[in-house]
Amino acid sequence: MTLENKKSENLSAWYIEVIQRAQLADYSPVQGCIVFRETAYAIWERIREILDRMLKETGHRNVYFPLFIPESLLRKEAEHFEGFVPECAWVTIGGGSELGERLAIRPTSETIIYSMYSKWIRGWRDLPVKLNQWCNVVRWETKMTKPFLRTREFLWQEGHTCHATLEEAEEEIKLILQIYRRLIEEHLAIPVLVGIKSESEKFAGAFYTATLEAMMPDGKALQAGTVHNLGQNFSKPFEIIFQDRDGENKYVWQTSWGVSTRLIGAMIMVHGDDKGLIIPPKVAPIQVVCIPIFYKEEETETILEEVERVRETLLESGVRAEVDIRREYTPGWKFNEWELRGVPLRVEIGPRDVREGKVTLARRDTGERISVEEEEIVEKVEEMLNEIQKNLFERAKKFLEDMTEEASSYDNMIEILRKRGGFVRAEWCGSPECEKRVKEESGATIRLIPPGEKGVGRKTCIVCGRKSKYIVYFARAY
Repeated sequence: MTLENKKSENLSAWYIEVIQRAQLADYSPVQGCIVFRETAYAIWERIREILDRMLKETGHRNVYFPLFIPESLLRKEAEHFEGFVPECAWVTIGGGSELGERLAIRPTSETIIYSMYSKWIRGWRDLPVKLNQWCNVVRWETKMTKPFLRTREFLWQEGHTCHATLEEAEEEIKLILQIYRRLIEEHLAIPVLVGIKSESEKFAGAFYTATLEAMMPDGKALQAGTVHNLGQNFSKPFEIIFQDRDGENKYVWQTSWGVSTRLIGAMIMVHGDDKGLIIPPKVAPIQVVCIPIFYKEEETETILEEVERVRETLLESGVRAEVDIRREYTPGWKFNEWELRGVPLRVEIGPRDVREGKVTLARRDTGERISVEEEEIVEKVEEMLNEIQKNLFERAKKFLEDMTEEASSYDNMIEILRKRGGFVRAEWCGSPECEKRVKEESGATIRLIPPGEKGVGRKTCIVCGRKSKYIVYFARAY
């Protein structure tokens, strides 16, 4: 069961091996696309359930729009069209006949959704519009693809809202960033930095883009989610106009935002170890696996009954529990198998446990094993699951902090980015030329401008020496 690749020695090979050995995904016959296997899709269902609840609690509602987008709609916002056309997959033939207009297979849905908003919105009473859809998108990646992190088709949610004022749109941005942060940090146990993208890194067509950035074990950043203030950049070409309370016709202010199945990839890399996956309890499809241990045939029935009783007790308390009663595998083989698959907690029940009225609990994150009284199992399991969730986050948070450094000079920054990676905090004048130079010499980009630090540069630009305008975080990224 031992993995051939070590995480610390070859993260990329380790990552692929974990995905394949833990049966999270497989490569499909379509190049650049993957098959989500049972565990990975179940994790995505957990993420979806958690986020969907948070969105609905804040007044957002789900819809579904067509997969196909007419080229004429994509062209309505020039910057958006220019940004996405290189990644579009096009349908030109339907039913054996050439189409009169090319149809893009959804790379993102702003244009098709906003063509409908222009029909639905008439007056201030129709606002705000706060819709979300869960769907797949296709972006014809030409870079090397990697399961979950970069594939030509992936799953996501995309929210699209309309507001009467810029201030209301800004409040929506803050709300969604809070929701995303809660999802990623509290449930996936991945700490993130939150801030604004530079002009060159923002979403095509946005007024500005806010981002949540995580740090991976190889020192590369991963964009975990984005929230875009679209301003009136789309409402004007799509003529999304409402009559305000003062009787004047005005353009709406819009936002769009999304997270995707790349969160699964982030979870694998951040928490996994040389034994395989470690899934945070809050998103784990199976939180506890119960494994019977018997050596004599006459012990079997009693132990299996006890294991099933423990499972039922856990299920009744709301714990997602499973039993592995396969007789063709030894307990040791099962321990390794479930560790590889990342189940947070293991319950072992053998003949001595039955005689003494106890069970043994084994943590996936630390390997700690303790014996507890059977009547205490629900309390202890819930306590340990909470401890595992907290420990995974604290461990990842310490790594993020250790991988964040302030540069003392330009040469120092380039050396850090090339050799160790991580986030490098530095002053920047706002010049695209300086940003471009860093990218050319290190492969790093500006990942974010922290909130409250835009326009408050106190020193000089780390690249050119002119007065700085922003404090920014550079990093190489996926």
